[in-house]
Amino acid sequence: MTVLVGYVPSPEGEAALRAGVAEARTRGETLLVMNTSRGDAYVDRGFAQQKDLAHVRRELTEQGVDFDIRQVIGGRDAAEEIVELAGSPEISLVVIGLRHRSAVGKLLLGSSAQRILLDSPCPVLAVKADS
Repeated sequence: MTVLVGYVPSPEGEAALRAGVAEARTRGETLLVMNTSRGDAYVDRGFAQQKDLAHVRRELTEQGVDFDIRQVIGGRDAAEEIVELAGSPEISLVVIGLRHRSAVGKLLLGSSAQRILLDSPCPVLAVKADS
């Protein structure tokens, strides 16, 4: 089985990564870190550049966790990609980071986290970044 982490290079993404490592260890499972983007860092702040992915590899190697990193570029939005992958039989848990948004911000921009929480076919652990 596998714990899926939705990763973005941000404090929320780092919190999700830490929680994902803890869950993978507790469950004795592999960790799959997924970053999705429709473009690059100039148009999508969630795009993990090579230096970001190198940081993730280094952290997970130091933690001694079995892991894989998958980056999907140019596809659907993050919520759609994560929900689809969460439907795979090998995914036992999805871990995502949350950030505080106003009600108006959610209304205007939508919320990937909300869509993942509501649409994921497997359990979702949502964590906040350290304050």
